[in-house]
Amino acid sequence: MDQFTLNILFVGASFALYIGIAIWARAGSTSEFYAAGRGVHPVTNGMATAADWMSAASFISMAGLIAFTGYDNSSFLMGWTGGYVLLALMLAPYLRKFGKFTVPEFIGDRFYSPTARLVAVICLIVASTTYVIGQMTGVGVAFSRFLEVSNSTGLFIGAGVVFAYAVFGGMKGVTYTQVAQYCVLITAYTIPAIFISLQLTGNPIPALGLFGEHTQSGQPLLQTLDALVTDLGFNDYTGHHGNTLNMVLFTLSLMIGTAGLPHVIIRFFTVPKVADARWSAGWTLIFIALLYLTAPAVGAMARLNLITTTYEGGNIEQPIDYAARPDWMKNWEVTGLLKFEDKNGDGKIQWYNDASSNEEFNAKVEAMGWKGSELSVNRDILVLANPEIAQLPGWVIALVAAGGLAAALSTAAGLLLAISSSVAHDLFKGQLTPNISEAGELMTARVSMAIAIGVATYLGLNPPGFAAQTVALAFGLAAASIFPALMMGIFSKRINNKGAVAGMLTGLVVTLIYIFLHKGWFFIPGTNSFSDADPLLGPIKSTSFGAIGAALNFAVAYFVSNATEEPPQEIIDLVESVRIPKGAGAAQDH
Repeated sequence: MDQFTLNILFVGASFALYIGIAIWARAGSTSEFYAAGRGVHPVTNGMATAADWMSAASFISMAGLIAFTGYDNSSFLMGWTGGYVLLALMLAPYLRKFGKFTVPEFIGDRFYSPTARLVAVICLIVASTTYVIGQMTGVGVAFSRFLEVSNSTGLFIGAGVVFAYAVFGGMKGVTYTQVAQYCVLITAYTIPAIFISLQLTGNPIPALGLFGEHTQSGQPLLQTLDALVTDLGFNDYTGHHGNTLNMVLFTLSLMIGTAGLPHVIIRFFTVPKVADARWSAGWTLIFIALLYLTAPAVGAMARLNLITTTYEGGNIEQPIDYAARPDWMKNWEVTGLLKFEDKNGDGKIQWYNDASSNEEFNAKVEAMGWKGSELSVNRDILVLANPEIAQLPGWVIALVAAGGLAAALSTAAGLLLAISSSVAHDLFKGQLTPNISEAGELMTARVSMAIAIGVATYLGLNPPGFAAQTVALAFGLAAASIFPALMMGIFSKRINNKGAVAGMLTGLVVTLIYIFLHKGWFFIPGTNSFSDADPLLGPIKSTSFGAIGAALNFAVAYFVSNATEEPPQEIIDLVESVRIPKGAGAAQDH
């Protein structure tokens, strides 16, 4: 059976499974659409949350970014996992105890203000829409290769699948679909990693093989990789070469952004009681760890295989002939995500760091007649191409295709559900049409999700970066706007409605402006394009600014609250009841 047929079978079977589950678990009420009727078992919810959490950025893009940069991009691992611990310990149980459907509803009630609720809706939509762009980018990358269609066609197919099971299934359908998607994605991620680890190190556990001996060279695998990348003019793989301040802020931004992501938080509203929220968090950490412990090995081994495929035995002086390039290169060239340009006309593939500051290396490649690096590899393809590079069986390649799509679609569905829930429940039911019937609210939620899918697909056609980079921007926005409001809402009795609104707006607006300036999305007079601006604050990049935005949010909320009246006594009592185990009134378990 040829590879294309295998891909169709695996991907088609997974799609049929998702849609079938959604039909079986179709939401029939707003409670089922928003919170799955609050009847999800903690283990089931843990698995669904893991799938919701591990997006295209985790499955497709993260290992690729680690592979091309090395140690410096380990901040993705530290920030995302650390943030989940923060969410599990500091927010999830208290928000579940409050007993509401959405994050903006909590903010509106806690800060006794329809304006605060509206601002929270805006913050949620901005962060979630940015996040979902990264997922649609991943969908396009996966479809373009494995179903042999264009990137845009892949986006439209993925949008159709999400529409089929998310719009009708709601949270109830999405929950059980995400359980299936977790099983698919974790299997698809670990099986190729095990095969490749056995090939390169003889160790079936990738996380251990990463620190083991490279079978061919007889040296530690990371030492072998360090030697290869430095031979090609790149920084050594295991060294730290970026700015430490930016790395710390980036990690912190990912951490608190994780804890402020509405689509993850609402998953804890689906369990029967507060204790189940804590158990869900524990199970989710276990399920997430299975992939996150494997990702560094996948990145390192993929980079090693890529180099040894491009150069005979990894020898920089023996680049392969383009005419004799391996099939995996031919397959990915069709997508436009891998490109070759013969700059010196010798018919060979020279792939190296042509911007190296190493004068000795530059003199060496100049003496060999090289005119610049000739291979362009999109980092988002590396995990998906890895089984092909390692020449694994066709069924493994097809499984990875299904896994990558499962990762992207599961998170896209969660994000779109968070957006539609906020629009229908917080905007329409909460403010615009408070007397809307339950059937009308349910229809509004479905229509708003359909519109959100259309917007996300359109924006996914021209994303602002690789999948993981786009997602990092979303985390920064959530960190700067939503996370501080949640923390202050739970742990501070003094923050009032004026302070909360001022803080959220400050964090969101300042962070957005910084992102637009750094990414160069403001037109600069006298030029014909958007400027690629430098960071405004020393080394702090747009993906790291969320931590600064959060600090501004906290500071503004504190000063405005202390300069104005205290919250009403019933709100102070409410905060107290949320934090006391037995609770009272509106904070009782539901």
